[in-house]
Amino acid sequence: MGNIHMILDAKDIERILDKMTQDIIETHRQMDKLALIGVHTRGVFLARRIQARIKAQHGIEPGTGAVDINLYRDDWTRIGAQPVVRKSEIAFNIDEKQIILIDDVLFTGRTIRAAMDAMMDFGRPARIELGVLIDRGHRELPIHANYVGQTVKTTLKEAVNVLLEEIDGEDRVDILPGK
Repeated sequence: MGNIHMILDAKDIERILDKMTQDIIETHRQMDKLALIGVHTRGVFLARRIQARIKAQHGIEPGTGAVDINLYRDDWTRIGAQPVVRKSEIAFNIDEKQIILIDDVLFTGRTIRAAMDAMMDFGRPARIELGVLIDRGHRELPIHANYVGQTVKTTLKEAVNVLLEEIDGEDRVDILPGK
């Protein structure tokens, strides 16, 4: 069993979010059709950071929202009889919008599948894309990210732990050893 290994610090995360924002801006010429929806919990904060960067660069503030996936998970009965359900907040019409789902880590793809299912309760977007800070591979579903901060090779037993200032008091990404 190894030690915790930090792979990104606060400056790395800021640089990655700058690059992801540039990629989004280059891809989406019609910013008025764009919306960012973060997957609870850390994806929400990442979506807000990207939104702030777009606003600073273009003066346009794309809609942002939050989606909770707990009742849409295919394993929710395995993780506890009473899942913690947070509020999904999408205060705009998503019909015909170009939605970018934002999450911290892409692993099996099951969280993103659940997020898409949850989002469909709010309407029918024109397109759904995916932006993730970390892609660690090991997909179980045919899901890929359009915007990837960093690809990290991990074993199935290792964990990727994203810490963000808004909830954890600091920005960093660690690889935790397998058990």
